[in-house]
Amino acid sequence: MSIFSRIREDIGAAQAGDPAARSGASVFLIYSGLHAVWWHRVSHALWNRGMRLLPRALSQLVRFFTGIEIHPGATIGRRLFIDHGMGVVIGETAVIGDDVLIYHGVTLGGTGHNRGKRHPTIGDRVILGAGAKVLGNIELGHDSAVGSNAVVVHSAPPWTTLTGIPAHGRPRRGAPRAETPDLADFYVI
Repeated sequence: MSIFSRIREDIGAAQAGDPAARSGASVFLIYSGLHAVWWHRVSHALWNRGMRLLPRALSQLVRFFTGIEIHPGATIGRRLFIDHGMGVVIGETAVIGDDVLIYHGVTLGGTGHNRGKRHPTIGDRVILGAGAKVLGNIELGHDSAVGSNAVVVHSAPPWTTLTGIPAHGRPRRGAPRAETPDLADFYVI
């Protein structure tokens, strides 16, 4: 897929995710969440080529201009949309699936000083509400949603809504019957 096709795809995801998006041109020019993702792709490519200082410097420069910090080591899927992205932090070993929507103040962070995988893995079509904190080497299943200001420290199956501090899950409204999770396997309720 060409770079221009990816840009068009990202603009389409922003227009689908933000009812305030007026035109593709305005999204292209002024949506800082998209700018942060686009620059992350550049820094991630450099990171994967073994460079360390230049991609980290680039990510910090992008943070200065957008208020969004994405470590160059993070793996991001297609059509990620960061809406009102100020304060978003995505750690080095985070993995984000396709068609994810992230609101402002979200942290995908680690919980210790250990090396290796220490940040969350986010499935496809997940919504992360404003101020949500998803911490540690955990997995959020496809089609899940995390409520605003929730603190998630345990993995969750697909089609789960997570709310609270610490977050507790319940089946997400609209889940297909066959995919409705049995949350008793994941939480002590």
